[in-house]
Amino acid sequence: MNTAVKAFEGAAVLAALLFAGRSLRLASGANDRIAALEPVEDLPLLSIVVPARDEARSIERCVQSLLAQRYPRFEVIVVDDESSDATPEILARLAEHDRRLRVTRGEPLPDGWVGKPWALHQGASIARGEWLLFTDADTFHEPLAAASSVRYALERQLDALSLLTTQELGTLAERALLPSILWTIAFAIGPFDAMNDPRKIDVALFNGQFILMRAAAHAAIGGHRAVAGEIAEDYELARLMKRDGRFRIMLAGANDLVRTRMYRSAREIWNGFTKNMYLGARGNRIALVGGLAGLACVSPLPELLAVRALARGRRRQAALMIAAIALTTGAAEIGMRRSGFRAGSGLWLPLGLATTVAIVLNSTRRYAGGRGVSWRGRLYRGGTR
Repeated sequence: MNTAVKAFEGAAVLAALLFAGRSLRLASGANDRIAALEPVEDLPLLSIVVPARDEARSIERCVQSLLAQRYPRFEVIVVDDESSDATPEILARLAEHDRRLRVTRGEPLPDGWVGKPWALHQGASIARGEWLLFTDADTFHEPLAAASSVRYALERQLDALSLLTTQELGTLAERALLPSILWTIAFAIGPFDAMNDPRKIDVALFNGQFILMRAAAHAAIGGHRAVAGEIAEDYELARLMKRDGRFRIMLAGANDLVRTRMYRSAREIWNGFTKNMYLGARGNRIALVGGLAGLACVSPLPELLAVRALARGRRRQAALMIAAIALTTGAAEIGMRRSGFRAGSGLWLPLGLATTVAIVLNSTRRYAGGRGVSWRGRLYRGGTR
């Protein structure tokens, strides 16, 4: 057998062992989830801020779920970020029937700002609450979501709490690709308990779909102005707060209290993650290349080697590659189930990882080549507009 093929097979086996081991480590780590709690009368005033740019498909469902919160005192602020679809009309109609909803037309995007931080900055600047909840227009909140998260944060004396929302997977593309892509991101960042360990200042993550924060803490770090030019502003906020040292932050599971429908087609998944993947490496091209090589050794390398071996009648080599594939998909299935994905999500791992590799390559090609990424009608080149 060709020496190069043997080397590739060895790399595939080693990658499978490492991937499975880390996946099981992630699955076995502490995975705090908030519980559904009834509101109490002395809960602080809460300002819920939602950025909305061309969100006609989901904004009504989101806002109605927020207005249905069983929370004593709150306001909902939606920043219409220069939408060109029916978003303004939908918001105007909703605001007519509920005074707790405040709709503000966003100002044009200044130089040096990315769209989402700019919208959140504008919403926070008019918020009156002692606590701020930043959430996306594609989320749905159960009636006890706000009360449960605020009570959880107060009981633990937190300054910020971010929730990993339950992912709604409707289409085949969502079910086949999103669990693997999201699991790969978690795999790269590290275990849950490390993210919530204040001593590990370089391991931090917020999920931008749900970030609850004391208004005083938000102001103390400079608000969203501090992450004005960041596409992954949630990740940078977490890093900023954890490195500061003054604040107690936590990432927890939403326990189905908050759900998200991120993308609805393969094209949306491709474009959405192309926007973020290259930037996640923070300019460390060695880490980027190493990570890509490692992922490729998990998939699609073993699949290609298995097909080659079967075509040449080398059953032993084919069986070895199939075993490697089974090991990684089985470990991923355990981790994904613990993270709230439906049974069988791990079986899509080979396709999901191969797609992730392709997305990272595309993201790298666009950013490193100076072309940038177009998102919601705006062109971003490495962070800012």
